Amino acid sequence: MLRITKEADYGIVLLAVLAENEPGEIVTAREVAERSGLPLPMVSKILRSLARSDVLTSHRGVTGGYSLDRSADDMTVAEIIRAIDGPISMVQCGVEPGACDQEAVCPTRINWARISREVERALESIPVSEMLTARDRRELLRIGDDSPGLGVENR
Repeated sequence: MLRITKEADYGIVLLAVLAENEPGEIVTAREVAERSGLPLPMVSKILRSLARSDVLTSHRGVTGGYSLDRSADDMTVAEIIRAIDGPISMVQCGVEPGACDQEAVCPTRINWARISREVERALESIPVSEMLTARDRRELLRIGDDSPGLGVENR
């Protein structure tokens, strides 16, 4: 089974909390933890990762905290996953060349790289704002569809 980490998933939840504020409004990690219902240590770790990747701005001092300085429309799911988990790849050799002894003779390496690029392209097509709203359950991501974003499945 392929899945993103709990931290990346929570990162999008935390962005939902921050997106409720006015652009540039500063919120503490404790406030974000309380509003999201997630544990403060996990929230602090994720917010630091997002700030290091310039997804959020970190503000120091007594009135410090974090702010979302751009719209959730201007961020992609891929950007958040990379900020927290690092490069997006379906197999380890796509992230760490030389990590596998079979890499030089692997017959599937090229296809895994192609699959990884397509998954990343799909994640790049989804703005974080679409992850923050309650959507009709019939709407599904169409992988391989030429039009980016969500499409409607009539089931």
